[in-house]
Order: sequence, then structure tokens, then C-alpha cells
Amino acid sequence: MNRYKPESLTLTGAVSLGTGVMIGAGIFALLGQIAELAGTLFPLIFFIGAIVTAFSAYSYIKFSNAYPSAGGIAMYLEKAYGKGVITGFSALLMAFSMVINESLVARTFGTYTLQLFDINQGSFLVPILGVGLLIFAFAINISGNVVIEKFSFFMALIKIAAISIFGIVGLWVADFSFTSASTGTIDNATGGYLAAIALSVLAYKGFTTITNSGSEIVDPHRNVSRAIIISITICAIVYLLVSFAVVGSLTLPEIIEARDFALAEAAKPFFGNYGLWFTVALAIIATLSGIIASIFAVSRMLAMLTDMKIIPHRHFGMPGNIQNHTLVYTVVVAILLTIFFDLSRIASLGAIFYLLMDIIIHWGLLRHMREEINVNPYIVATAIILDAVVLGALLVTKASTDMFLVAISLILIVLIFIGVKWFIGSRPNIDE
Repeated sequence: MNRYKPESLTLTGAVSLGTGVMIGAGIFALLGQIAELAGTLFPLIFFIGAIVTAFSAYSYIKFSNAYPSAGGIAMYLEKAYGKGVITGFSALLMAFSMVINESLVARTFGTYTLQLFDINQGSFLVPILGVGLLIFAFAINISGNVVIEKFSFFMALIKIAAISIFGIVGLWVADFSFTSASTGTIDNATGGYLAAIALSVLAYKGFTTITNSGSEIVDPHRNVSRAIIISITICAIVYLLVSFAVVGSLTLPEIIEARDFALAEAAKPFFGNYGLWFTVALAIIATLSGIIASIFAVSRMLAMLTDMKIIPHRHFGMPGNIQNHTLVYTVVVAILLTIFFDLSRIASLGAIFYLLMDIIIHWGLLRHMREEINVNPYIVATAIILDAVVLGALLVTKASTDMFLVAISLILIVLIFIGVKWFIGSRPNIDE
């Protein structure tokens, strides 16, 4: 574990990593999809998503205060369930969810960049640009924590300021009127609202990347939890600002039509042709910082699982340590997803994996760690109920529109479970 450098990340750096993942995916990739599911109420969905996330964050804060670790969620699961199948299965769900998020952000980068050239969004250039972004993010990650922190802080500062300006100017120009989106209102069922909340939770889940830096953050017993709270708060404010600005600029059908690049479309009434350049530049910065932070976190968690002997590892002749190898594996899988899946399917698949893992984390804290970690059982139980409700609604909604996605999700979940069970079963000396 000497590859992790204690106190090599500051509180500011940890917040930069967390907001980097959240803002990169949440606003640019998911706003249009959430609007399609929730109709004119979609700005409110981001607020509700923040509340659901706050209940979930409670468990991670309690775990991180007690056990700050570079393994983050993998370590929390190990404390609750031991070095067994549940730990390996749940941690891999989280890892895949994060890698899925990376491909989501990579395709968003390609989608927004092509807006500058008036090229069809179905172009093969979308995944090619996404792959290029992933390779660049790999190069930054391989450079070490100092480079990552400085780069992430710089990118986070620019994008938070710029997105806030976009939201404030949009509200000002619209005279704080939200009549545009009310034009062409689309009726939505309760299931659609709940499915939209599930996607909004995905927009906030980037806070979990902070837990994977636990052993490297200055004063981790305090600063991991502080970084989580600050990151969620910043992102909730930014999401609300931007979603209200979009509502004041576009009608709901226009938002849905421009689903994958809604912010670029919404900027045109405010800034004219410069708005397109402004939004695309902002999207490039946001997606780049999001990819870097996500790869940073997931590679550490996979390295921790390898150290625990819960997942297999092969060097394949590569130089360097295990964490460098997991960086390669993370980027390769993200590249494959970027090439073969579209934005809508990537987002839904990531939400399903994440919410299932989240429920397992909460249950482990409630069932196995209540005596060791002082927790409020009602808050944890509420988090489980909220996760279960929005996950169920997402599955039902997608089953009616994209049964293939639901089937793929369930097949992958079963395969991950069977694979972990087989590997651990083949190693009888593992500590349960």
C-alpha cells in the first residue's frame, strides 16, 4: 500500500475531485433525459435528488469518519460483510457504475464538441472524440496526485464559476420567468418522476469518489466527510441554477429534442452564437475534469479489491504497480462502453448498478455496524427505502420502453455475482 501517499490531497483537492465527477455528468449528460421523464418539474427533480443523496451520504460519512481508506467503498463493504462474495460483488457494481459514468461523460464530450461543426449526433466522431478524452485523462492520472489535484482544482474552479454565470445570466434574461417550458407541457406518470429522480441521484453520486482518497487526504477522519458535504451542496446549487435557466429559455419539447446537448441549445437565446462556443468550451472542461476524477477513484478501489484478494489480477506484461494496471483496465472498459452504448442507455445502466450497491452499503451499516459505528438507524432505513423506490420505478419505466436495457442490466448483475463467487470459492484460504 506504499503507492498511496498520506496527506497528498488537501480538502480543496478532494472537493475538486467530487464536484469534477458530479458536474461533468449531471448537467451536461442528464439534464435532457431528466426533463423527458419529469416534464416541466425537472428543476425540482434535481432538488429532490439532492435530498435523496443527502440521506445516502450519511452512511458514507459515518464509514469515512471511522475508516478513511484509499479503498473507500471497498473498505466499507469489507468492514460490514468481510472479505467475501457480498463485498466483492457490491464493490464491482460500484466500480462498473463509475466506469459506465466515465463512458457517459466521454460521449457527452463528443456530443457537445460536434455542436461546433454542425455534424450529425449519430456520427462515428462522437465515440472517437470520447475515446480521445479517456486516453488524455489516463495520461493525467498516471502523472500522480500532485498533477491530478492541481489540474482538478483549476478545472473545477473554471467550470463552477462559468456554469453559475450561465445560470444567473439565463435567469436574468428570462426575467425569472419559467413560462417557456410550460409551453407544450407533456404529461408524466408518477413512475416517470421517480425514474427521473433515479437519474438525478446518478448526477450526484460523484461524491463517492471522495471516499476512495481517504488515506491520501489531509486529516481524513474529518476532511473526507467535509468534502462530501461541500461537494453535494455546491452541485445542488449549480444544478438548480442551470435547470431554471434552461426552463426560462426553451420549451419542454425543445429541451427534449436537444436532449443530449440541451445546455448548448439553451445558451443561444442568452449569448447568441457566442453562447454555443461558451457552452461547448464549458462542456469540454467539465467532462475532462469529471473523467480524470472518476478514473482516479475507480482505479484505487479496484487496486484495494486486488489487495484484498477478492478479485483476480493479471499483469499482462505491464510495468508498474497494481494501481497503474487498474488504471489501464478502467480506461479500456470505459472505451468499449463509449463505442457501443448511447447516452440514454449508459445513464440508466449506471443508475441501476449504483442504486443496488447503495442499498447494500446502507444495509451493511444498519445490520452489521450499528454497534461499532454510532448511527441513526432511522436515517439509514430511510435511505434504503428511498433507493428501493427510485430503483424500482426506474426498472419499471425502462421495462416499458427499453426491455433490452433491463435484460442486459440483470444479466450483467448475475454474471458479476457468479464471477465473484467462483473466484472467492476457488481461494479457500481467504478470510471471510
